[in-house]
Amino acid sequence: MNLSALAPYESMLAGLERKSRLRRLAPRQGIDFTSNDYLGLANAHRLKAAISAAIDRGVPVGAGGSRLLRGNHAEHEALEAEAAAFFRAEKALYFSSGFAANVALFSSLPQRADLIVHDALIHASVHDGIAASKAQAVAVPHNDVEAFDRAARSWRQAGGKGRPWIAVESLYSMDGDRAPLLALADVADRHDGFLVIDEAHATGVFGPGGRGLAAELERRGNVLVLHTCGKALGVSGALLGLPSSLANYLINRARNFIYSTAPSPLMAAAVREALRIVADEPERRARLEELRTFAAGHLQLLIGVGPSASQILPVMIGDNARSLRIAERMRANGFDVRAIRPPTVPEGTARLRISITLNVDEDEIAEMVQALAIAMQEDRP
Repeated sequence: MNLSALAPYESMLAGLERKSRLRRLAPRQGIDFTSNDYLGLANAHRLKAAISAAIDRGVPVGAGGSRLLRGNHAEHEALEAEAAAFFRAEKALYFSSGFAANVALFSSLPQRADLIVHDALIHASVHDGIAASKAQAVAVPHNDVEAFDRAARSWRQAGGKGRPWIAVESLYSMDGDRAPLLALADVADRHDGFLVIDEAHATGVFGPGGRGLAAELERRGNVLVLHTCGKALGVSGALLGLPSSLANYLINRARNFIYSTAPSPLMAAAVREALRIVADEPERRARLEELRTFAAGHLQLLIGVGPSASQILPVMIGDNARSLRIAERMRANGFDVRAIRPPTVPEGTARLRISITLNVDEDEIAEMVQALAIAMQEDRP
């Protein structure tokens, strides 16, 4: 192979390095202040026991094919039935990841005559789904209900004949703030549209019984809710709650559902147990709230970080290189804290994303915040 063929890629990587935007894989190192394992379930005994029991009763590790071929296992169907009951949805579909579910949804359900109105900070997977969609799409300022309403109204006035699809996250992964879901549902109702809510960082943590922030909109026929399983549930995959007719449409039209090997039946068994743990052990949510409040207080006192509505506590740095230096120093001090840089966040808003989970306690939080205050003071711009 002519090595000059690699030059464009190497040049691109060098450019990212100059801007302090080059990403590298890094091993786990230090106390966990970066994972999404909010309820500490990833290493939970009950999940391990559930997997062991599933193996003993003959559940296979691999599906062996797509859901429409031989890959449709009884564990998938049991999970979807239990998840629909748990989240009070008409139907649930299990996907291999939240990314896959969002791509399937947005590339398939919005029709050519429809409009997708999405929050400017929506997850990358929604953007990828939109790129494969035939519908028109427009971004609106973050959490601006009037902007959502205005976009739908302007589209209608310009001759829009289909339906608007309003796409938001209930809890934003890099800012930790919440979407005004009730007001957005009113916008969807007013314009005869759908509301799609990604609950990735709220599932298991918020809402009655851990059903998420969208629980207040349960059973509305025009609300679709995505619950990822790889965060607070401690396993992997994603559950999309939606009307049965739309679920059947995805089964027939979503290419990455039709042509992908089904998720592991063994993992489906684990997700079933994770949902039971969320229902059986509300003390996990209560304990997480205690830790979140403790951490937010310390960050506000020592660093001046404003209050947060969730377990995600961003510490704004601004400069890419500085955010990397501080994160590296934190890991050297035994705390796994990661820098988040563009394009994951807007230009000029590089930050440290502090994530509070049940994998830490108050003493470790206090030590982390003290170390962070020192690191930021000694690396002032």
